[in-house]
Amino acid sequence: MVDFVVQNWHEGDLFMSALKILILATGKGKRMKSKLPKVLHHVCGVPMVQYVLWEAEKLCAQKPLVVVGYKGEEVTAALGEQVEYVRQEEQLGTGHAVKVVSHSLQGFNGDLLVLYGDTPFISAATLDKLAAAHREKKAAATLLSVEVADPAGYGRIVRDGDNRVAGIVEESEASAAEKLITEVNTGIYCFRFSDLTEIIPDIQANNAQGEYYFIDVVSLLRRKGRVVEVVKSDDPSEILGPNDRKALAETERVMRGKIINRWLEEGVTFIDPAAAYVDPRVKLSADTTVFPGTVLYGKTSVGGNCRLGPYTQITESEIGSGCRILFSVVNQARISDNVEVGPYANIRPGTVVESRARVGDFVELKNSRIGLGSKVPHLSYIGDCRIGTGVNIGAGTITCNYDGGAKHQTVIKDGAFIGSNTSLVAPVTVGENSLTGAGSTITKDVPDRALGIARARQVTKDNWTRHKRKD
Repeated sequence: MVDFVVQNWHEGDLFMSALKILILATGKGKRMKSKLPKVLHHVCGVPMVQYVLWEAEKLCAQKPLVVVGYKGEEVTAALGEQVEYVRQEEQLGTGHAVKVVSHSLQGFNGDLLVLYGDTPFISAATLDKLAAAHREKKAAATLLSVEVADPAGYGRIVRDGDNRVAGIVEESEASAAEKLITEVNTGIYCFRFSDLTEIIPDIQANNAQGEYYFIDVVSLLRRKGRVVEVVKSDDPSEILGPNDRKALAETERVMRGKIINRWLEEGVTFIDPAAAYVDPRVKLSADTTVFPGTVLYGKTSVGGNCRLGPYTQITESEIGSGCRILFSVVNQARISDNVEVGPYANIRPGTVVESRARVGDFVELKNSRIGLGSKVPHLSYIGDCRIGTGVNIGAGTITCNYDGGAKHQTVIKDGAFIGSNTSLVAPVTVGENSLTGAGSTITKDVPDRALGIARARQVTKDNWTRHKRKD
């Protein structure tokens, strides 16, 4: 009896679908030399398994099943409710994982598409081709193969005299002639589930590792006279999956190229495509230019005719059209049209910068709203602040928003002028068209059209240096 745990199960939805997608995400990835589950290693800003899920969603409206094992709680935390989970308590090979799943899918009579969470390049088009051929041929199993220049490390597809699949031979067991075969197994299968469950009990762990191998299913079905078909992928890169850090870096490079090429085709300019880093969730608009060293993460959207970078990082933010952002960091913020940011600005979460505003060099904004056409030109910290329209913030201005126990808000109304080196001790309000004197520490509200000055009176002592100078 195989122990299994099914999490977040919606049984009523499952049996309405003729196709169920299974994604194996149990591996540790020993060669990664990491405590992180293999499928959670990031490729261009997202876990590699997420790419597989995005393609699966295009094929089937039902949530895919994800088999988790090593540090399964981390996988479930990363993927959330977009999938259903089956827990493989012992990792005894791919065949064992399918044994676990077969128990949890009792009563399902459709087709099962088996994928792997570490193949981020697999496409929905190829998977759809595989599933369609499987149904057309009325096969018990259809596997995806590919021709590769160097088949080392892959299982070889062995065909009989009628060019049908006779079996899959692992490299360690292949003869010299079989090692010359360049058609290899990708490990991706589509099964008629009723046929799969019939032969699942026959899978044995007859190997030195004591594991149940999924490839044995093909030979077991053949022995029973069932139809086994092969669909060959046209793109060898689709089966690439990193097994170590070097391969992970190469996967990152290839994926980044695919992402950037897509935006080049949409009218976005990259000054140096090899020196830009774009998350697959980012949305860019035509006539925007991305300069070297720019990093765009998360669900970031960028309007048209922007200039981003060089050396700028934007994360989970909304950028309007016509913006210029250089040598700066923007995180979880919203920037409207025709805004200039930088150089060396740090815009932190919760900030909104309205149209035609200016955020200059060495400025930090946090949880603040900068009004239409307002300026924070340089050397300022603005936190928990609401700035109106047409406001000018002098150099060195600081909002003193934290009293050691709580954050407080500063309000600067339309048309105000904040003198250089002003400290605004929150909570405080500066009224419309008001002015603060340079070097002031403002602790009380300044009314509309008033001047607020709070600084010590200057004292000048004549001939002071004569007394201090040594003879």
